[in-house]
Order: sequence, then structure tokens, then C-alpha cells
Amino acid sequence: MKFIVSSSALLKQISAINGVITTNPVVPILENFLFEIQDGLLTITASDLQTSMITEIDVESSENGNIAVPARILMDTLKNLPEQPITISIDVETYSIEISSDNGRYKLAGENATDFPKVQEVENPDTVDISADVLSTAINHTIYATSNDELRPAMGGVYVKFDETNTTFVATDGNRLIRYRRVDIASDAGTGIIIPRKALSLLKNCLPAENVNVTVEFNMSNAYFKFNQIKMICRLVDERFPDYENVIPAESNIKMTINRQEFMSSLKRISIYANKTTHQVRLKIAGSELQIFAEDLDFSNEANEILACDHQGEDIEIGFNAKFLVEMLNNLDSKEVSIDMSAPNKAGLLFPSDMDENEDILLLVMPVMLNNYV
Repeated sequence: MKFIVSSSALLKQISAINGVITTNPVVPILENFLFEIQDGLLTITASDLQTSMITEIDVESSENGNIAVPARILMDTLKNLPEQPITISIDVETYSIEISSDNGRYKLAGENATDFPKVQEVENPDTVDISADVLSTAINHTIYATSNDELRPAMGGVYVKFDETNTTFVATDGNRLIRYRRVDIASDAGTGIIIPRKALSLLKNCLPAENVNVTVEFNMSNAYFKFNQIKMICRLVDERFPDYENVIPAESNIKMTINRQEFMSSLKRISIYANKTTHQVRLKIAGSELQIFAEDLDFSNEANEILACDHQGEDIEIGFNAKFLVEMLNNLDSKEVSIDMSAPNKAGLLFPSDMDENEDILLLVMPVMLNNYV
């Protein structure tokens, strides 16, 4: 079996799906790409059993066939080849592969394609269409707040709840919670699914810059994403997501509004002097001033700054993890942000001052007890 393809075009396609492949897969053959040729169309699959990504590219070939190709050596070869047509010849009996270019010939050993696990299908799915930029925004707003705790797998992904009037994306690691809602995405499925962090990260990295339509199909076990020549199928997290609505305070009688960039820059400077384990800073809001403090008693380091702010309600002193606050502020793009609070031992709610009419975002961060500073 033989086919001819552009080296740069092939590299572009396999680079889009290469992130699925792990260094030590459960099944050794998953270190390979699955190549399948049918009527001049090359279909390339990469998988780690939980997530599979598929892409397609037109090639010059008069034969049909399949083979598993070592991913790493193929990637490294194509990265170092200049743009040119290359010929890939496959011995279907010995599974040896030869790449011929203007520069030379390269031989590598493939494997039997029949050993490659079959890609899971999504049966009886619900379907919803989402534009690439909206999906990318939703992922960016939530993915960083997912948990790495293997004992709480439900928090290791983003919960997506489809309703007739909106779709809600939620992520939490137990210390912070992000709820991002879109009214321009709706489905009568009324279903909630948890999409794993790795699958969303792969999806985010390969979503196109141009605003194309992404077709999403899902049931209670798997989700399927399709756009351009890319397809991704992932196994969903089969766990119950925490009842996040009960964590969100119903009332907050203290509100501070401040310039987002100034607040974030100040937190970055002050956090240098905070304890490197807890990253604790405390905010003291009185009148129209915000004082930000941090100290590390182990090394006798401390710092404080004063910023101007708009303040409504009682004065308050409350502690937060600076790392969490900076990350949340960095993922917003509004000029100003507001923090709603009720007491030093209750969660703070962060809101951007301006949002698109189709979106609503709420960021919750749990407080750090101030007695840790004594």
C-alpha cells in the first residue's frame, strides 16, 4: 500500500490530535496513530481509551488499507522535513513503513491495525450546535477551576447542564467555583453531563480561530464533538456533580467595585510576601479604601498596599488565597470587577462589571480564616 501527501499538511493534522497520546498508555499500541485509507481519504485516529480524536486528509492513493504508525517518530520526522510531497509505502505483511522524501528515506516499524481499539460510538444522542468561539470562552472560563483530586472524580471535569432556555458550565475544586451560563445555547434534553478536563483541554487547543460551528452529540456515557476535519469522542465522568447552587450565598450585603487590572497587579506584588504554601492575603475594606496585606511569619516577610475602590455596606476584613484570586481575575476581561461579601467566614462572589448580553458569569472563592495570620 502506498500514498502521497504533503508533509506540512500531514503534520498539521496529526499535531491537532497528538495530545491524546500518553507516554505510558494502558495498551502499548496506543503509542501509535491509526492510519486508514479509503478511496483517497486518509483517516487518522489517536486514542487513550477514554478520549479519541480523529482527523481526515485527502491523499493520492489507488489502494485501500490500514496500519498503526508510531506517533512520536512520525511527528519528529515531519517536524524536521521542509514542505514537500512525501510518499509513504507500507508492507501489509511485515507492517514496515518507508517514508520517501526529496532528502532521503526513513524506515520505521508499524503494527497491525486490527489491534487498535475501536472508537466508542455515541448511541441515541441528544444534539446541540455551539459556535467555536462560545465553546472556547466557556472552556477558558471554567477549566482552570477543576480539581486534581482523584478521590473526587466528579470535580475533575466541567459540569454542563443543557436546558430549554440556557446552558450552564460549572467547575469547582472545593475552594472556588465558576458558574458560566449562556442563553444563546439551549437544548430540550434537560441533561447534565461531566466532561473530563483532559478532553476539554484537547478540544480547546484544536478549536479553530475562525468562528465555525461545533456539533455536539451526547448521551449519559459519551460526548462527541465535530468541526472542520476534526472529531473527538470522550467518555464522560460517571459521577454525581456536587449541588453547587447551595454553596452560593443567597444574600451579600457588602459590595466592593475596583479596577480589575490594578487589583490583579497589586495581588501579584503582595503575594510575593505571602506564605508559599497557603498564598494567604487579607483584604481590609473601609470607606473607599482597600488595604491588601500579606505576611510570611517563617521568613519575617510582609507587605501591604492601599487601593481606591467603591464600597457599599459595612467595613470588613477577610482573607483569600491570592493565587486563586489572581487566576480568576486573569480569566476575566472587564475593566472593573465587583466582589460581594457578607462575613469574613463566608464565600466571596466575584462578578465582571460588564458582560455580553448572552452570558452570565459568577466566580465564588472560599475565604481563608484570618487567625492564620496571628
